[in-house]
Amino acid sequence: MSVTEDTVARNRALQVEWYGEPLGDRVRPLLDRLGLSQSGLAGVLGLSAPMLSQLMSGQRAKISNPAVLHRLMAIEDLVADPAFDALTAAEIKARLAEIGAGPAATTSGLRRATSERIPAGEDPDDHGTHAGSREPARLVQALLREVASAAEIDAAADLIAERFPDLAEVLRVYGTGRTSEAEAHYARTVLGRLLGDRSAMP
Repeated sequence: MSVTEDTVARNRALQVEWYGEPLGDRVRPLLDRLGLSQSGLAGVLGLSAPMLSQLMSGQRAKISNPAVLHRLMAIEDLVADPAFDALTAAEIKARLAEIGAGPAATTSGLRRATSERIPAGEDPDDHGTHAGSREPARLVQALLREVASAAEIDAAADLIAERFPDLAEVLRVYGTGRTSEAEAHYARTVLGRLLGDRSAMP
């Protein structure tokens, strides 16, 4: 192996640790489904085309801007939506423009999204995949994986598990668990508590 190949192998391994799989494996299906070039997708994400190419090829390991990762996950949600195949090319273009223009989410934005998306009386734990649980849960995942590796998150959870088991669980679920597990946890805890508070109001 040359030095370059060693670097690519290491970067791809880091991407698996941070993002669940190499970024090339996450991005290529999006290009196919959206009918976009790498340059077109890079524009939506807010990256230069060479930067996206380097991330996909493993020449670079990390998405340094959390807003870019947020947009990538929003695009993945768009493509995974069962209604995607019914969208026209113009509608897809408009949705991508919205994603590309959208600001990075904030804590207040997460609270607003929760309160706006969950109607009173609706079950928040729809098998852990309620629409209102997806974006906030993924954003928490993105934040944790931006600041620490899976090994570091596990080590931190081990350190506090005895005294703070619930907090350790949050670190593990959002930091190293599957996205579906994070969504189910968010729906069960945050959204469930929110609806409980609403039902108790006069």
